[in-house]
Amino acid sequence: MLKRLTILFLIFLLALPFLFYLFQYISRAAPRKANIVVDVVKTSGPFPDRWKALAQGGEETGVRMLGNVVPQISELYPRFIRLDHIYDFYDIVSRDSTGSLNFNFSKLDETVCDIYHAGAKPFFSLGYMPPVISKDGSLIGRPNNWNEWSLLVQKTIEHYSGKNTILPCGSMYDFWKTDIYYEVWNEPDLETFGKWKYLGGKSYSELYSYSVKGAAASKNVFSYKLGGPVTTALYKNWIQKFLDYVAVNNLKLDFISWHHYSKKTDDYTDDIIKLNKWLGESPRYDRFEKLPRIISEWGYDSEKNPIADTEVGAAHTLASIRNFINANLEAAFLFEIKDGPFLSWGILNHDASKKPRWYALQMLNSLGGNQIIIDGEGTYVTALSSKNDDRISLILTNYDGSGRNTEAVPVVFKNLAPGKYNLTKIYIDGRKETSLNLRPINGEISLKGDKSIIMPANSIVAIELTSL
Repeated sequence: MLKRLTILFLIFLLALPFLFYLFQYISRAAPRKANIVVDVVKTSGPFPDRWKALAQGGEETGVRMLGNVVPQISELYPRFIRLDHIYDFYDIVSRDSTGSLNFNFSKLDETVCDIYHAGAKPFFSLGYMPPVISKDGSLIGRPNNWNEWSLLVQKTIEHYSGKNTILPCGSMYDFWKTDIYYEVWNEPDLETFGKWKYLGGKSYSELYSYSVKGAAASKNVFSYKLGGPVTTALYKNWIQKFLDYVAVNNLKLDFISWHHYSKKTDDYTDDIIKLNKWLGESPRYDRFEKLPRIISEWGYDSEKNPIADTEVGAAHTLASIRNFINANLEAAFLFEIKDGPFLSWGILNHDASKKPRWYALQMLNSLGGNQIIIDGEGTYVTALSSKNDDRISLILTNYDGSGRNTEAVPVVFKNLAPGKYNLTKIYIDGRKETSLNLRPINGEISLKGDKSIIMPANSIVAIELTSL
């Protein structure tokens, strides 16, 4: 008997480390439930608007792509709208009988006016190569004469940033033509768009250099922004080699841009951490540390994925924005505004009808004034909140790609002023539930127990607390 107990005790001792690490693993792996606390005095300054940027790809040529969605776009109050395919979809460049280049921006002007009518500024992706300029006649080749590419960039900037330019949409205040962004090319590292190299051979740095040359030649223009390298993701070699080239050649660079597609919402903030680290590795990058950083396309998947059109895609959008909204970004452009004739990446269908991601973005418009710092977020349920005059807004998102996590989420509003409040719950499908004439107890209004917010996986709920 004693021998058996001794053996069992030894086995127990040997198993202790395994049991310890197993407990640690289970503790780490167990999802943390949300218990949201909105302390209205814990604010961090004006609510950021860097999410108010949308991108439109080249889904249809020969049509006014945004013409039927201006009202839907304007409801989202974007600051910028990025346009791709400007040189191959809008018939800008041709040659006359003498071989000289002609420039006609009239077709592009119509879409740019649509952007202005939606209340945003245009953000131009300078691409692709007009066949009449291209060495091999393709849209992704080098120009036969680099100076012709420079001239095209010059004319583009003079047209859209020109002090005397009058677009078909009429005269505009100078503000609307000031600090327009011009991004050199689109995803140059991708084979589909030319498979440019950061140095040597078919060099993006050379493309960028001649773009700078053309921009510098522009006359009678307002201030503008020129930048890149707008790669498919944030790559260290691309960023550092490109910045080395810019520094050695003393080129204009007003912003650093890249794209990011990921189902993991934490990845967006990881980009900023990595970029800060890379810029700190050499004194030659000091001049670039304070440049605006722009994710000029982002989304759930770089491939056409039907999931992006579901409540999963909507929850992913808000959870991602929650993660990067406080990062050092100038703007992040959600891709994209509108589908072509077939399913693509749009927040709007081809017929202008709205998808869940559109409704998710619209819910963010309730956030304004000062941002409130939230306590008690969970593994899946995250939150954004703001205080604006007599209204406190809170948006809860339960993003779970596996579709399994359901929670009853307690919410407490703290340090409220005495008085009466109306509380409204708003769901992504438009449903509303209102409780009237609530009074704080010890400065708190609590939604706990059977009043907790029931959140199935990938649901979004907005709560507005308004003082009377």
